[in-house]
Formats: sequence, structure tokens, C-alpha cells
Amino acid sequence: MTPLETIIRPISREYADFRKRFQSFVETDNPLLLEVLRHVVQRNGKQMRPILTMLFARLFGNINEATFNAAMSLELLHTASLVHDDVVDDSNVRRGQPSVNALFGNKVSVLSGDFLLATSLSYMALTNNGEMSRVVASLAQTLADGELLQLSSSLESMLSEDVYYTIIQKKTASLFSACARLGAMSVKASEEQVEASARFGDYVGRCFQIRDDIFDYFDSSNIGKPTGNDIREGKITLPLLYAIRQSGTDDIRALIKRSENANLSDENVKKLISFAKENGGIEYAEQAMEDIRKQALALLPPDADKEVLESLITYLDMVINRKT
Repeated sequence: MTPLETIIRPISREYADFRKRFQSFVETDNPLLLEVLRHVVQRNGKQMRPILTMLFARLFGNINEATFNAAMSLELLHTASLVHDDVVDDSNVRRGQPSVNALFGNKVSVLSGDFLLATSLSYMALTNNGEMSRVVASLAQTLADGELLQLSSSLESMLSEDVYYTIIQKKTASLFSACARLGAMSVKASEEQVEASARFGDYVGRCFQIRDDIFDYFDSSNIGKPTGNDIREGKITLPLLYAIRQSGTDDIRALIKRSENANLSDENVKKLISFAKENGGIEYAEQAMEDIRKQALALLPPDADKEVLESLITYLDMVINRKT
């Protein structure tokens, strides 16, 4: 049995139902929008975030319409944010496939992202739950806040591990946290259970982003972005941040300063990648994920359904050990 099969085993019927629902939202008489939406649906992967929502609903109750609508809303919000991010980053590839802006241009991408965001909110409205709707509204604010924080942070502040974790919490972990929170809320879990779910999701998201950051230091055609892309864009992630703190020379700091203006040659990018690897940056980031994993597992109720617990543990490990 593959890790994904283990993960979806307690929710296999609901997972299949959700995927059908996600396919069916692509209904419009606008031929251009229809083409964009079909591309978005076609490239949609395992849909790990809706899975997390459904697993936490299953952990504390039975998956229901509120669960499905929350999962749809969150997946559409996530998709909208990716479409907009590719415009901001001028990225032509998303997970190994052409981005929306590469195929249709920035204007169509921005407007299509807006359509996805509005559709996300319409699904959330179907829950008839103001508290759950506020979670999604707050999430949309936090995601934008995280992107702007990363864009506006000075080089000096970017060399702080606290700032790094603040950025990844807003940009990535907040979405996973909302997925777990809304799953628990959809089945009327207790406040304590909802908060523990949200913290678990937050830890999953942190690990997801740290793994993504580690990918930047290795060649792989499966990842969907060029090696060293973060460094080229002046983003100082955990492996390089640690290496600088441990062994940063004036020469290395000068290169980091140049990266702030996206002014590095391929040779200098390779130099910073090698520096991070040679000074323990990758090992430090791997250990950080392991430490976060322990904190996440401590939040799971030991007396819950064993199959669901196994799914959540496998889910976390799959995020940490993923290759793409």
C-alpha cells in the first residue's frame, strides 16, 4: 500500500466524492475562462489540503456537507493564490507544468485568480456558518500578508530565523492550519480539539515549506522550479540562513547582499548553494522538520480511531519525505 493509499483509506469514498465535486465546478459559458479552469483542474494534484480537512472531520465525527464545502473553498482559495503568485513571481512553470500566465498571459491569470477566489467564498457561504467563513476570510488576508512581508523584509531582517518562521507561517502553514481547523469545526468538535487540530496543521505547513526550501538546493526535473531559484530572488531560506550564522564570511555576506537585488550570476548562485550544503544547512533544516514532527504528533488524541491516526501520521511523514 502506498503512503497516499494509507492516508485516504479512512475517507476513500469521501475523497472520490470530493474529486468529482472539484471537477464539476468547472462550468461556465465563457470559453476563455473554461479553458483556463480546465487547465487548472487538469494540473491539480493529490489535493492534500482537502484531504487534511476531511481527515480531521473524520477524526472527530462524520464528514458532511459543511466539510465538503469547506474543503472546496480552501482548495479553490489555494489554487487562486498559486495563479496570482505565478504572476507576481513571473513564473512560467508550476510543478513541472506550464503556469496559467505562461499560457494565457498576466491579465487573464489575474482575472482567473479573482474568479477562483470569488468561487471559494461562494462555497464557504454554503456552510451557513459565520465562524467558519471568518476563518477563510482571515486566511486570505494572511496569505497576502505573508507574500508582502517577504517582499518588503530587509536583508538584515531576513537573516533572522524568527522572521523566516513568521513568513512561512503566513505564506504556507496558515493554509494547512485552516484546513485542519475547518475540518474539526465542520463536525462541531470541541474548542480544545479545534485548536489542537489547527496547531497540527500549522506544523504540517511548516514542514511542507522547509522541504520546499530544501528542494532549492538540489537538481530535479520533478520539482518544477529551477535549482537556486529562491537565492536568485533574494530569498534567504533555512539552510542558507543557518550556514551564514555558523560560518558566514565577508565574501559570502557580499554575495547575499547582491542577491537582495536579484543580481547574482549562475556561478555565484552555485557558490551559495555549495556554501549552505558544506556548512550543515541541509542537515539543520532536516532536523528542524524532525523537531516539528514530534511537536505535531504530541497533539493527536491517542484514544482516537487508529486508522485515522495512522493516516495523519503518514500524511505528516509524506510531507516531510516528499520528493516533489
